[in-house]
Amino acid sequence: MKAYVIHENPDWYPPFAAAFEAEGVDHEPWLLGAGVLDLDAEPPRGVFWSRMSASAHTRGHGLAKEHTRSVLNWLEAHGRRVVNGRRVLELEMSKVDQLTALRAAGIEVPRTLAVVGREALLDAAAGLPAPFIAKHNQGGKGLGVALFESADAFADHLADPGYQPPADGTTLLQEYLVAAEPRITRVEVVDGEVVYALTADTARGGFELCPADACAIDGSDGGLSAPSLFALREGFDHPVLKQYLDFARRHRIEVAGFEFIETADGRLVTYDVNTNTNYNPEVEAAAPRSGPRQVARLLKRLIAEEESS
Repeated sequence: MKAYVIHENPDWYPPFAAAFEAEGVDHEPWLLGAGVLDLDAEPPRGVFWSRMSASAHTRGHGLAKEHTRSVLNWLEAHGRRVVNGRRVLELEMSKVDQLTALRAAGIEVPRTLAVVGREALLDAAAGLPAPFIAKHNQGGKGLGVALFESADAFADHLADPGYQPPADGTTLLQEYLVAAEPRITRVEVVDGEVVYALTADTARGGFELCPADACAIDGSDGGLSAPSLFALREGFDHPVLKQYLDFARRHRIEVAGFEFIETADGRLVTYDVNTNTNYNPEVEAAAPRSGPRQVARLLKRLIAEEESS
């Protein structure tokens, strides 16, 4: 029996393949985005890990999300064990879904307006205190996130020929959170435990803070000519960690990164739940435990449970 990894970006797979091999986990990637799904067929026995990305469309894989929805429905209908299953996929694909669920769990999130379509955007922006943030509901890596000093600046942005509308037609307008320090923190969670926390330098990285080496293919040098944007946050202990673990348990999220900002006025505000989390190699080298190795151990345990059932 093996682990099947559902995804759309082979550049992100090698660190996980290495972890699987180190832990003795037989594995097979399933690249989705095109192909035939035989609904009368029986899925193979095994454990399936879904790590489909909300940003798949930015890599030319616009059909991968719908393909994954179909595959997860098929797997779960046959009773297969899926890590980060169908419900988790919807959290990954919608920041509205994430923010409403986080707020319902008592976790502070940014003040947000979700605007469907383009027509209402300017009126909505005019009612917000400036500056404010605009972002795509279905995004990833911080792509499409921008700070606007006024509604007029936002109007110029919408009128620009290079403007790209969100993939699902929904734009989020959010309060601008002034950070106490120029950084965000990401808490990596695997199998009901905090693996570690890391920081990302927003002074240099802006809003595009994907930690994986593979993100360098999108135009950066991966930190080869400058200090890394990412660092292990040692000794971080805060009640929000228990909230994240409770939230993950409630929503059956088994692998995720929770991202927050500590603001100048003393708030801790969570703005993202990334359920296809990637791991930074410099942080991994400094951390007491490895994210990919913890994922591999999770899958290994689940395979053993399936084999004995």
